[in-house]
Amino acid sequence: MRKRLLASAGVLAVIAVAAGPVAAQTSSTAAKAPAAKTAAKAWTAPKTPWGHPDISGTWTSDGAIGIPLARPDQFAGRVELTDAEFADKLKRDEATRKRSDDRCGAFCDDNSWLKKSFNQTSLIVDGDGKMPPLTPQAEARRASRDRGTFGDGPFESPSDFTNYDRCITRGIVGSVLPVVYGNGNRILQTPNEVVISYEMVHDTRVIPLDGRPHISDKIRQYMGDSRGHWEGNTLVVETTNLTDRTSIGLNGNGLRHSADMKIIERFTRSADDTLMYEINIDDPKTYTRSFKISVPLISPAGFQLLPYDCHEGNYMLRNVLSGQRAEDRALAEDAKNGIFRERKAVQGNINAATGAGTAAGEGGPPPQ
Repeated sequence: MRKRLLASAGVLAVIAVAAGPVAAQTSSTAAKAPAAKTAAKAWTAPKTPWGHPDISGTWTSDGAIGIPLARPDQFAGRVELTDAEFADKLKRDEATRKRSDDRCGAFCDDNSWLKKSFNQTSLIVDGDGKMPPLTPQAEARRASRDRGTFGDGPFESPSDFTNYDRCITRGIVGSVLPVVYGNGNRILQTPNEVVISYEMVHDTRVIPLDGRPHISDKIRQYMGDSRGHWEGNTLVVETTNLTDRTSIGLNGNGLRHSADMKIIERFTRSADDTLMYEINIDDPKTYTRSFKISVPLISPAGFQLLPYDCHEGNYMLRNVLSGQRAEDRALAEDAKNGIFRERKAVQGNINAATGAGTAAGEGGPPPQ
């Protein structure tokens, strides 16, 4: 929630070591370059000193801001916008950047970093572009915890909050989908590993490339167990050994998936400042079919990851739970006096109860 250009000297030092050079960008750039320009100067994917495709750098999903996760009905049957629709989107993206720059003060969102536009109709790119129907098993798994503080509880213990509320994790998918801020991630490479660090909730994955098998099925982790290999210029990562305690929505909110979910990710660098990122989700115990999400990652000039201090002195959990216990006592006292009423909603006058997210637009899940 602050401008990345005002990073501390310590952060700058880390980035100087971790991130390679990024191409300068000063204005909106269309993802679909004219054919004549493309043919005039073919782009060559860079290589690391040891010969692997170079996907290292500091990236953000801010280029996907404004692209809906599920495809709107008006774009049915189409993965891409028409030229006219894309021209309109370029204008909207420019207006989005300008609004963000103009209102930046106590709160600065990531819209200022929407430096490159893409012509996708939705982030889900296969099938009808919508989330697949849920299985009966998944429907039976619904709980108030799926919405956490974006809902009205009940809040009896910390387990009634989402992992995002608790600053534990947003999961693999939720750590990349674009939200109001904190959309950065950094990729580092060695000959034997790829390391991905996510800005918000500060998760880091170390992905071996040496062909070792997955860990024992008895071991389960929030971010799973990942193994990678190269297919041409594309890094392919398979993740298993997940828990059933994370979700794949914005900020990792929403209905929880099963522990049997498997994720296949593909990273392909398509330009100096663009990394195409695909996520294939396969979870027969939750979704009636597998589906694919495609999130373009960009590396605008000046973009940096900042420390994300979360959960250190997190008074929210304590305050919500203490407020709920105070309401318990008030309900009991009213009942003694013959007054029987419904529990007061915890959301007050903010818009989270309608599924629109918080006042800051953090993308809460819709009502269940």
